[in-house]
Amino acid sequence: MRKRQDFIIEMSAMLFGTLLMAFTYYHINFQNHLSEGGFVGLALLGKYVLDIPPALGMILLDIPVLLVALFLKGKKFIINTVVAAAMFSLFYALMERYSTLVIDLHHNLLVAALISGVLTGFGAGIVLRYGGATGGDDAISVLISEWSGLKVGTVILIMDAAVLLLSLAYLPLMETMFTILAVTIAGQVISMTVAYGREKQVAKPKPLKPIFKRATARRAAVAAKPGSAHPVSGRSV
Repeated sequence: MRKRQDFIIEMSAMLFGTLLMAFTYYHINFQNHLSEGGFVGLALLGKYVLDIPPALGMILLDIPVLLVALFLKGKKFIINTVVAAAMFSLFYALMERYSTLVIDLHHNLLVAALISGVLTGFGAGIVLRYGGATGGDDAISVLISEWSGLKVGTVILIMDAAVLLLSLAYLPLMETMFTILAVTIAGQVISMTVAYGREKQVAKPKPLKPIFKRATARRAAVAAKPGSAHPVSGRSV
């Protein structure tokens, strides 16, 4: 019963997180021509440089990362990641096809970047907090975070910013700079969302076993008596 409740909570959280991300990416990023970082940005860069279709590029990037994550993180993480990625793709496709809402912020890209950073960061943070990822780029960010000790939001920020700087080869400078602002905000929001309410685990020294406590007490008592013999050597101390 407990496992079923945990499963429902995890799926509901990832459902909400991916829905929020899809809404924001379509209505804020896409409609206002903000760029993309991560594996999406690399796939678009591959299209520009090597003429590789972005859909194929995403698969080529995702598969090896997910295979590595399978061995390092386990089957549950991969299942959650596949489910979350499928949810995001489905929600984005539905909004692209059926949504009539237009949020025009072309003349105020600063507001667009702020909204994008906060909402995508919160959505991605929820998915990561409940044991999933929305793609291979988030999965590799989790692996690097655990290996390096950096916050996962910081790793995502570094990866996104690096891809966006490379993408300046074919993207407009203004939109790219505002996108870097958006991913910077998103990285911070992801870190706060994942860490919120979770105390850092500080390793505490294990208590001495009773036998060691008694031995330590005897040594202390002997040392406190002048002229007494050492318990092992028999010499006077």
